[in-house]
Amino acid sequence: MKIIGYAVLLLLISCPLFASNPVLPSTAETVVPYRLSEQEKKDGYRLLFDGTTLDGWINNSDEYILENGCIAKKASGFGNLYSEDSYCNFVLKFEFQLTPGANNGLGLRHIIVPEGYLGMELQILDNDDPQYKDLKPYQYHGGLYNYAPAKRGYLKPVGEWNQQEVIARGANIKIILNGTVILDTNIKKVIKDIPYDKVQSGLRNSCGHIAFLGHDSVVRFRYIRIKVLD
Repeated sequence: MKIIGYAVLLLLISCPLFASNPVLPSTAETVVPYRLSEQEKKDGYRLLFDGTTLDGWINNSDEYILENGCIAKKASGFGNLYSEDSYCNFVLKFEFQLTPGANNGLGLRHIIVPEGYLGMELQILDNDDPQYKDLKPYQYHGGLYNYAPAKRGYLKPVGEWNQQEVIARGANIKIILNGTVILDTNIKKVIKDIPYDKVQSGLRNSCGHIAFLGHDSVVRFRYIRIKVLD
């Protein structure tokens, strides 16, 4: 039974087997790349991560690794992973898997820095972990960090894969988590009554890199694709 349980565990964490887009099962030696659907191709999406390489990404701390067709944040240490290309207005789709107590961030329109972050951050968080019971509303999953809270209650249980879509068009930011809009905000409206010098540096960036902003916990990402908007 222990052997069977271990085999099932390996199956559960093997990323391509659960991808929304049909792919063939992978082995430890061969990972089948993710592929765009025909509709996604027509709509203008392109892959930012195909499951086989971190080409196209800047790993500024080596805290992110390629793991069974996923991008995985290591369990310890802080660090960011940046897209090589910059984006202004776009639709970003990806899947993510939380582990107990997981804490990460999705950076939009970021400037690459050696440490910390310089841009806006959308929270990626295991909302139900007891250590986070007293957070401020904007610190939970999907919140525009320091400024706008997201609706709660739409994350799948820890260990299951979540589907998230982020639409960034000018000052408008929308997050759709597992089919439900959890954040629909306008940056200009959020900060209009805040003194200019008190607004978080980078929040007003009109263009910049996509980033995963890592804390000391494991989060896995896969099937990352983007569509540039006019």
